[in-house]
Amino acid sequence: MPLCPSRLQPHQPAAPHIALWMLRLLTSAQGLSKFVRKDEFASDELAHALGLGHWVCPDDRAFSPQAVRAELHALRDQAEQQADAAASLPEVLQANVQRLSALVELEAVDAQILAFSVCLHADPLLYEAADLLGPLSSGQVAQSLARVLNLPEPQVRLALGGQGLLAHTGMVTLDQQGSNLLRGKLDLLSPSFADAMVSWECQPAELLHGKLNTAAPARLALADYRHVQPMLDIMRSWLQQALSTRRRGVNLLLYGPPGTGKTELTSTLAQDLDCNLFEVAIEDEDRDPISGGGRLRALRAAQCLLAQSKALLVFDEVEDVFSDSLFRRSVAQSHKGWVNRMLENNAVPTLWLSNDIHCLDPAFIRRFDMVLELPTPPRSQRARMLQAHCGDLLDARQLQRLAEVEQLTPAIIARASTVAAAMAPTLGQAASAQAFEQLVGHTLQAQGHGRLPRPQAQLPALYDPAFVNADADLNALAQGLVAAQAAGGGARLCLYGPPGTGKTAFGRWLAEQLDRPLLVRRASDLLSMFVGEAEKNLARAFRQAEDEGALLLIDEVDSFLQDRRGAQRSWELTQVNEMLTQMEDFAGVFIASTNLMTGLDPAALRRFDLKVCLDYLRPEQAWALLERHCAQLDWGPPDALLRPRLARLRQLTPGDFAAVMRQQRFRPLADAVALVAALEAECVLKEGAKGVMGFV
Repeated sequence: MPLCPSRLQPHQPAAPHIALWMLRLLTSAQGLSKFVRKDEFASDELAHALGLGHWVCPDDRAFSPQAVRAELHALRDQAEQQADAAASLPEVLQANVQRLSALVELEAVDAQILAFSVCLHADPLLYEAADLLGPLSSGQVAQSLARVLNLPEPQVRLALGGQGLLAHTGMVTLDQQGSNLLRGKLDLLSPSFADAMVSWECQPAELLHGKLNTAAPARLALADYRHVQPMLDIMRSWLQQALSTRRRGVNLLLYGPPGTGKTELTSTLAQDLDCNLFEVAIEDEDRDPISGGGRLRALRAAQCLLAQSKALLVFDEVEDVFSDSLFRRSVAQSHKGWVNRMLENNAVPTLWLSNDIHCLDPAFIRRFDMVLELPTPPRSQRARMLQAHCGDLLDARQLQRLAEVEQLTPAIIARASTVAAAMAPTLGQAASAQAFEQLVGHTLQAQGHGRLPRPQAQLPALYDPAFVNADADLNALAQGLVAAQAAGGGARLCLYGPPGTGKTAFGRWLAEQLDRPLLVRRASDLLSMFVGEAEKNLARAFRQAEDEGALLLIDEVDSFLQDRRGAQRSWELTQVNEMLTQMEDFAGVFIASTNLMTGLDPAALRRFDLKVCLDYLRPEQAWALLERHCAQLDWGPPDALLRPRLARLRQLTPGDFAAVMRQQRFRPLADAVALVAALEAECVLKEGAKGVMGFV
């Protein structure tokens, strides 16, 4: 006679505590009817594990449900006499349960439910036995647990309630919407939680694996965030005080465009404060996204389990929690009271990060201790970050060029430098540096910022204020501004005059005299087709100049300062008002340049400390500039006969000389005669130049 298949494989008996729980489950009315069938067991494996293997494929007798049930009850009674489930827990599990009980002050009932729930998820025999109970309501779950753990049912219901410690810590939650089987109803903190509890003696952070990630080490220092230094100093002091006193309810909100270094700043703060930093995970262990509710639950668990640790928590992408959609309210709005209580009572200082503060209800914002905007770093900070990430990969020229890119964020720098550094051993330094620029450029282009800009125009080597026909002494003006700057004062200048007369070049020269960086913005950089966007761009330009300590030059400023009395649209008024406000509040040196002085708003004219007219070159200036260019080209002094020809060019500007010298690169000039002829051609092309040429 062939052997029963179940006898061909070895069967391990269940551990004493598992066997007792299984017997209590299977001797319930519902469990008994499902496990013991008319002619067989529902699970032969369970039968073997409980010591009923002799009833599986019996050789000499028929399967007797009555006898099996009687033997099953006898086994249960024997187990009740021989072992106490709580006392017979495995050593590792018992140690972990005791540690957690002491950490979050679990009651004895909570501890027993926790241990059972862990085993239910970790032991296949136990959850197979539990599945035989079939679908359960929340009330039936409490009944089953009370029976299995030999506890009063009211205490079990209280422990499983929403106000209980198990739910508050997130370790065991009664799932109201998922599976109706017992294993699904008793939802654990994470899929790895049960494995960790039964495998080794865990630290609290280890139990949160899959829900909480250890933050990466900081790559920057607080000095790299000088553009937010005053507020950052306050934030650091507050966190230091909160950590030392274990102050509750400490929450800080950091917001700004993606990639501006919010996450990196949290690592830098933690490093400076010498504490651990943990991030609430966005994805689970299977790389699937975690819902906003799930992330809040993980945060709450971390608050409980890390309460005695010197640590900070980071909750990134708060939009998952606080942002409403078209069809449903946000998690925070749906559980407003709960979220508010958490913000008021959290034990671990928490840093909340957002890309868009507008998604947060003001009622939530006011509950944060501090709110810090993290804008795109200023040029000096971008240069330091490039140096920190790229080291010797970039030369000084490349570094400065890239630092000019306003949209260059720490995230873009970090990713591009990682790729370029990995390629360096193969490509060489020069090719890797070029690859870095290409990576940065394509990323910026994909984000809608266009290509990398060309290197910013430098002050011409021949520049001299003596070649500028101004109605003010430019050298004396520069000296006055240097003295005013030393005294902490600023200035608002308006440079007006025809194109090419040197308004922008004077701004560059003045920035050098003041030893300040120059921030140039053209009207085309600031204007927008969207209502209100130009005002934001103006404000951003002034703020950037203030952050960088730069001299701000806005070209074609007439686009923003037209006389409001002629305005026909509301946005024409708001742009002028915004410009006037920013001018009034700006404490640095501001230069507005325009070709069209007429038609400017009278209020704007009153706000300028000085208005300087830059006009066409005087004949003696034109001749001196010609001599300077001839000397540079090694042509020797120009023939004096050219002087009257040059004097007849009444609309000649330094810009015309610059244009002709640019032509020299691809259309070489032979001598001073050819240079003057080229200048004449430039003047002929100017509007209104007809009739200018002639004898003076």
